[in-house]
Amino acid sequence: QDGFITLASEVGIWDYTADEVVEKGRVGPGELLVIDTQLGKIWHSDEIDRDLKSRHPYKAWLEANVKRLTPFEQLSEQDAGNRSFDDETLLKYQKMFGYTNEELDSVIRVMGEIGQEATGSMGDDTPFAVLSEGNRSLFDYFRQKFAQVTNPPIDPLRENHVMSLATCIGSEQNVFNETTGHAKRLQFDTPILMYADMQQLLSADQAHYSYCKIDITYSKEEGLGDAVTRICDEAQEKAAAGCVMLFLSDRNFDENKLPIPAAMAVGAVQKRLVDNNLRCESNIIIETGSVRDAHQFAVLIGFGATAIYPYLAYESLVAMSDSKVINKSYCEVTLAYRNAINKGLYKIMSKMGISTVASYRCSMLFEAVGLSDAIVDTCFNGVASRIKGACFTDFDDDQRKLHTLALSKRKLLSHGGLLKYVHGGEYHAYNPDVIQTLQKAVRSGEYSDYSVYADLVNKRPIATLRDMLALKLPAEGISIDDVEPATDLYKRFDSAAMSIGALSPEAHEALAIAMNRLGGCSNSGEGGEDKLRYGTEKNSRIKQVASGRFGVTPHYLRSADVIQIKVAQGAKPGEGGQLPGEKVTPYIAKLRYSVPGVTLISPPPHHDIYSIEDLAQLIFDLKQVNPKALISVKLVSEPGVGTIATGVAKAYADLITISGYDGGTGASPLTSVKYAGSPWELGLAETQQALVENGLRHRIRLQTDGGLKTGLDIIKAAILGAESFGFGTGPMVALGCKYLRICHLNNCATGVATQDETLRQKHYHGLPEMAMNYFKFIAQEAREIMASLGVAKLTDLIGRLDLLEAIEGKTAKQQKIDLSSVIAQPNNPTGETLYCSAPNTSHYLGKLNETLLAKAQQAIDESSGISLVSRICNTDRSVGAMLSGYIADKHGNQGMAADPVSIELHGTAGQSFGVWNAGGLEMTLVGDANDYVGKGMAGGKLVIRPPLGSSFASHKATIAGNTCLYGATGGKLFAAGCAGERFAVRNSGVQAVVEGVGDNGCEYMTGGVVCVLGNVGVNFGAGMTGGFAYILDERNDFEKRINPELVEVVLLDELASHQEHLRGLIAEHLELTGSSRAETILASFEAYLPKFKLVKPKSSDVKSLLGHRARSSAELRVQAQ
Repeated sequence: QDGFITLASEVGIWDYTADEVVEKGRVGPGELLVIDTQLGKIWHSDEIDRDLKSRHPYKAWLEANVKRLTPFEQLSEQDAGNRSFDDETLLKYQKMFGYTNEELDSVIRVMGEIGQEATGSMGDDTPFAVLSEGNRSLFDYFRQKFAQVTNPPIDPLRENHVMSLATCIGSEQNVFNETTGHAKRLQFDTPILMYADMQQLLSADQAHYSYCKIDITYSKEEGLGDAVTRICDEAQEKAAAGCVMLFLSDRNFDENKLPIPAAMAVGAVQKRLVDNNLRCESNIIIETGSVRDAHQFAVLIGFGATAIYPYLAYESLVAMSDSKVINKSYCEVTLAYRNAINKGLYKIMSKMGISTVASYRCSMLFEAVGLSDAIVDTCFNGVASRIKGACFTDFDDDQRKLHTLALSKRKLLSHGGLLKYVHGGEYHAYNPDVIQTLQKAVRSGEYSDYSVYADLVNKRPIATLRDMLALKLPAEGISIDDVEPATDLYKRFDSAAMSIGALSPEAHEALAIAMNRLGGCSNSGEGGEDKLRYGTEKNSRIKQVASGRFGVTPHYLRSADVIQIKVAQGAKPGEGGQLPGEKVTPYIAKLRYSVPGVTLISPPPHHDIYSIEDLAQLIFDLKQVNPKALISVKLVSEPGVGTIATGVAKAYADLITISGYDGGTGASPLTSVKYAGSPWELGLAETQQALVENGLRHRIRLQTDGGLKTGLDIIKAAILGAESFGFGTGPMVALGCKYLRICHLNNCATGVATQDETLRQKHYHGLPEMAMNYFKFIAQEAREIMASLGVAKLTDLIGRLDLLEAIEGKTAKQQKIDLSSVIAQPNNPTGETLYCSAPNTSHYLGKLNETLLAKAQQAIDESSGISLVSRICNTDRSVGAMLSGYIADKHGNQGMAADPVSIELHGTAGQSFGVWNAGGLEMTLVGDANDYVGKGMAGGKLVIRPPLGSSFASHKATIAGNTCLYGATGGKLFAAGCAGERFAVRNSGVQAVVEGVGDNGCEYMTGGVVCVLGNVGVNFGAGMTGGFAYILDERNDFEKRINPELVEVVLLDELASHQEHLRGLIAEHLELTGSSRAETILASFEAYLPKFKLVKPKSSDVKSLLGHRARSSAELRVQAQ
């Protein structure tokens, strides 16, 4: 009322009384709020949009000037193109571009058949391209970057409305001068061109879209480096002469000519054009035989390609169509392949939180692992590159070998061996010999048998960066009796996170028993855990909190000694987990609070971690609910992970895990397994150096995981900075896994990674003792090496980089690798220890939580209930968490529901009000709240209402922030006002009434009821597989706001029981909040009823939504079987 406006990142930073407020709200994503101080006018976002839109006739300009290519789907079979290669020519080209039978069958055929990327499991256990002794494509030298902590990845499937591959061709103009010329564009839907698209581009209007062809092949005499310079000169000359489309093509290789690697050609031309201010005038279009999977397309686009025509992939697919390997027409098979590549590109872009290909193009969001400075400077200038490696000559040699093979008619296509082990193919770290010797050792319990396995691993060909680092042994060691005992080392061993669901219950429990008996820790993974295991030797001491929040309740969190926040996973960083529907048995569904038989999706980001401050808040939430637990944060190795780890340490985590790219996974797209993430050696060294130089290392425990196999791995990891070690695949192999890579199919032949009853009963023979033997052997080997190094305690090894030296490689490429940055000694300005020697204590204690617990403790102990009243302000964060943790510890999640602790609070709540709320805690907040209200709540009741005397309309004002009820499993929430984005994301059981929500409401919901008495944002119900919602659709535009993939809208006219259920919910809302909105609706309920829509999953039967938990057809099938 006094003319002041308060704008802040959260509510409650300014004190005012309720009757002073004229209007309150929030600035949503993509919105503006402008205050014109001269005219005293407030501009809202829609007014600004209208003003800007009216300045020029933009729409008319676009309609008059933009030319759109005719989409392939609208053309006839004749226009789609025919085969241009016979079988002999096709084979010659496939050999030249390094195709293998494995790739044709497992990658290209799958995409042509089902229009999806191939899925794999178990991670990547082959050497990096620069370490390989075989021929590897230039694309394999690039690792995709991904977002972790500092910005969130996107879900490209459930949030497809923000994703776009739309591509434009044309000369760009001065952005400060708005004219019709900007609209002179050729537009098409995806940068992946079909034959018909190429023909349309070549026949476009030459005045605005002239083209020139540049042949990117070279003669043997010229050499690769000179050839790259030549095509750059040619491209520069043609672009300067006004050519708009530069077509680079490697189609013309023959007996005397070799193709330049496509990424090299695109990167070099891009750099030359940018250096000469010509890139905005011209577009790079590449016609190449070298690309076939989504990563390879992403590399070309990331280094500057406007569009790509993968002629050899199409030729290979239509040949499969001719030979009836794929039962589809030419059109169908090429279109399915292109759709699969489009989806793959979406996934790669979304890992970095990028939604349009225009933003991804030229972004160079990769790390080059194993390329020389000469190549990086000429072709990929600006990309992260840390260890040097292969030069132009090496790639020239590779191309010459492939050329000889291609021209030899007697030589057949290689079998491959990059995805699965093939005798004589690429080296695999888990090859049959390694697996068999390990399994023999853990069954016999003989250290001599283990030594055979350790020799196989430790003396293998160079397969990882650590294989190029050797120990410097002193002339004399110490006696093994002087080395710390094995029992002290066991405490440093964790079994890595594998969920119950990915693993069979028997294997999951065997690992927990083994680790608990040894004194180490097992990790629950992200699928919850049966409460019958808490407090027994089957309890996982590490409980994981992942983005899906499956089974995360206060009781679950209180049963942990360590709580791990999984920000990313080594085998698929930047992506969420997935559990196929056939693995979701009734038991798994009960643990995860979901519907049996329905695939479960974890979002790619944690929706409560969009920044380092958000991570600090989640760490605080967890420390409040379980003050005794250590909080761990799992990151994946990539350039810059050291900086992120420094932030994590400052956010008061106790433990950081750095995962390598070679960790395992239950299910993941093959391009993620093969091309995302970096080796842990690089990430661990960078993190150790960053923490030491910032004076933080002594306050944080550092762990690594990913492909660790022997005691020697432990020693090298410790020298690089790790003080504890995670093992995933090793213990699984010890329990019987044969590394068949079929975990995602639910038919694991050894019963380790399946939920199939028959397979588990007949074929699972794993015992806790086998896993225990594995860790005993590793500890024994590590102690022997420590004795030979003259080191008595593992902590004395940490940071002792003087004990490591780089060795010379075997191949020409290996010999050019420079690991000096990995073993560089960091500057230690504080002189503190290089390992964890002090607690990382937070400066913020949560005083209100401690006060409330002190007052209610006796009532909780006696289950007698109590009522309390208190003030609250926005620095009081995670209010209720400490009480809920204490309740869950004493009585479980719901044990006090009958005699609750009731608290009335007045003021503004800080972040995470009612987080992990347990049954038996009922809180009423008179005021308003910030983000994460009711996150992870398991029971009880939360009520938020405006103070008496408020003059604003409650259903038009914001009363709670974003991401409320994230991962909640039970209880009730009533809020007399609007909430922000992602309301009830991953809700698994809460009943909620609210008066408006932002975008992405009820996303990934698997249970519960949500009633919205007002407007909703876009993309409502995306990925929703359980529960249901009532929406008041006064604007009659809800159909535009729903994501119809998995849910449908049902009218309430003939659903009498639902009408009464809805009336009851609104009546309860009115009783608890005094909402004027609820009062208005109930007073004219019959008039409002036709405006309500019921939203439910398509798989649920509307008749069974009430009364008992919704049963999907998939669940009924499971029961029938």
